[in-house]
Amino acid sequence: MTIYPHPFSRAFWRDAAKELRDLKKLAFAALMIAMCIILSHIPSVPLFGGAKITWGFLARSVCAMVCGPVLGLLFGFAEDILSFFLTGGGGYPFFPGYTLTTMLGVFIYALFFYRQKITLRRVFFAKLLTNIQNVVLGALWMAILSGKAFYVTAAGSAIKNLIMLPVQTLLLAALLSALLPILSRAGLVAKQKLR
Repeated sequence: MTIYPHPFSRAFWRDAAKELRDLKKLAFAALMIAMCIILSHIPSVPLFGGAKITWGFLARSVCAMVCGPVLGLLFGFAEDILSFFLTGGGGYPFFPGYTLTTMLGVFIYALFFYRQKITLRRVFFAKLLTNIQNVVLGALWMAILSGKAFYVTAAGSAIKNLIMLPVQTLLLAALLSALLPILSRAGLVAKQKLR
């Protein structure tokens, strides 16, 4: 399994597109959808400043690492739609903007993790970018849905995401470090250790 130095090569995207025809990867993506739904039922852990750690990002990032950006987009779409309808959406109406947020989050994780050397620095930047995306798009969707001022919502969300960033980074790094040997033995990722 080739490890690429960056995702900006034709071969990277060719390999990512092939994952759509790999039954093993499709089954893994389905398993990660189920895992996201299960993780949504685990209570979040409150931090300070209104921030809280939820668990779905862990399964999304593992799916992105194994399945890549192309299948990852499809996974993000299916996971968000199925999660909404199976869990009732938490009392909120369906809004496609949140589906787009989920898809882009998985896409970002895939750009950092799929067929890449996994390092703590790479985990940090992947989490940082997904948190920034969550702040910007979350504030935009709130402005559209509720009429709240974008900057007010974004400022509050930015503080919460900044508080969560180190905790999420450490959780994700620990999970990937534990799973890399297992996933490589299963032939789902290249053999490596988190550095």
